[in-house]
Amino acid sequence: MSGFLTTHVLDTARGCPAAGLKIELFRMEGETRTHLKTLSTNSDGRTDEQILPSDKFETGTYELVFHAGAYLDAIGTPPEEPRFLDVIPLRFGMSEASHYHVPLLLSPFGYSTYRGS
Repeated sequence: MSGFLTTHVLDTARGCPAAGLKIELFRMEGETRTHLKTLSTNSDGRTDEQILPSDKFETGTYELVFHAGAYLDAIGTPPEEPRFLDVIPLRFGMSEASHYHVPLLLSPFGYSTYRGS
């Protein structure tokens, strides 16, 4: 089995998928970040393609950056200055060739994540 990476973003405050949320993927080597890809979520809160497909998969440390503030602005969430949540970086390791699913549960004042399936 080859490894790959996916995500799913749910807006828990509204009870629906977070559509149109920008996500960036970086590979980490020490403190060096290398940008690999930028995607946005579709109407189901998922990306239209795997974030890191099997043919590009390597074990190591990665960072997904979720642009929550821009999403909250776009859906009309009343702004604060500055926004409590703006950019959410999630740094995680992938140690084996497997399906890594890293979802984000998002609200204007909190978030959670886990290794999904």
